[in-house]
Amino acid sequence: GRSHALNLRDSGFRVIAANHSDTPNGRKARDDGFEPLPIPEAVKAADVIMLTLPDESMAGIYSEEIAPYLKKAQGLMFCHGFNIHFKKIVPPADTDVFMVAPKGAGYKVRAAYEKGGGVAALYAVYRDSTGSAADLAKAYAKGLGCGHSGIMQSSFEEECVCDLFGEQTVLCGGMTALIEAGFNTLVEAGYRPEVAYFECCHEVKIIMDLIYKNGIAAMNRGISNTAEYGGYTVGRKIIDDHVRGVMKEALEDIRSGAFADRFLADIKRPDNLLTETRKANDEALIEKTGAFLREKMNLGKD
Repeated sequence: GRSHALNLRDSGFRVIAANHSDTPNGRKARDDGFEPLPIPEAVKAADVIMLTLPDESMAGIYSEEIAPYLKKAQGLMFCHGFNIHFKKIVPPADTDVFMVAPKGAGYKVRAAYEKGGGVAALYAVYRDSTGSAADLAKAYAKGLGCGHSGIMQSSFEEECVCDLFGEQTVLCGGMTALIEAGFNTLVEAGYRPEVAYFECCHEVKIIMDLIYKNGIAAMNRGISNTAEYGGYTVGRKIIDDHVRGVMKEALEDIRSGAFADRFLADIKRPDNLLTETRKANDEALIEKTGAFLREKMNLGKD
C-alpha cells in the first residue's frame, strides 16, 4: 500500500494511512509523512477504503476492524479480486465495491510514477450503489499514474482467475519449475552449476526483456537462428498436450474455488506449505549457485 499512498498524495488526494503507529509499517508511514490511524478510525474518517492486505488475512481484518464501521455509500476498494470473487468478504448492499489492480509490483508503481509515467492497470466495478464507482476507480488509477500506460476495464472474476492462473502455470509456477528442471538436468549430466545457472536462469532476463519490449515474434527475430530453430523444435515437445491438460486442470481448480479454500486452510497451519518449501528452497543448489554468482557480479545489492 505504500506506493499507492505516496502516488495518490503526490497527485493531490487526501490520504489516510491505516496502521498501528507502533508497528514497522506504522513507523514507515510516519517516516513518509503520514499520521497513521488505527484501522477502525481510518474507516470512520475515509470516503473510500482501499484494502491492500494479504489475501489470507484480509477477510479477518475486514470483519473485525472494517465492517462494523462502514457507512452508507462508502467506497470499498480492492487491488485484487480474490476475497470478493470467492465471497470471503461480502460487503453490505449500500456500499460501492470496486477494484484497481496495477499490473506491476509496488516498487514499480512508485518508480514509474516518479519518472513521470505509470504502470498499466485493470479496474472493475462489483457493486455501484452511488452511480460513481467507475469514475472513482478510474480517478484512483489516474492518481497512481496508470493513465500514462493504460487503464483497462475488467471484472473481479476475470482479474482474479487470470491473475491466479498466470501465477501458477507461468510466472511463479511453470517458469520457475522449468528453470529448476533445466538447471538440474545439466548438473546431473556433469556440467558445472555456475554454467548451468547462466544458461537456464540468469539469461531468462535477457529473453524476457526482449519479449517485454516488443513481443515474442520480435524476440525470436532478435536471437540467433540456431537459438530460434532450437526453441521452435524443442519447446513444443516440452509444452505438449499433457502440460496443456494440466493447465486446464489448474484453471478449473481456480474457477471452482477449490484452490482458494485449500490455500486459506493450509496457510493457518504452523507447518504450512509455504514455510516448509521456503526452507527447502533456501538449501537448493540453484539458490546457492545463484547467490555466489550474484555476489561475483555485484547484482542484487539494492
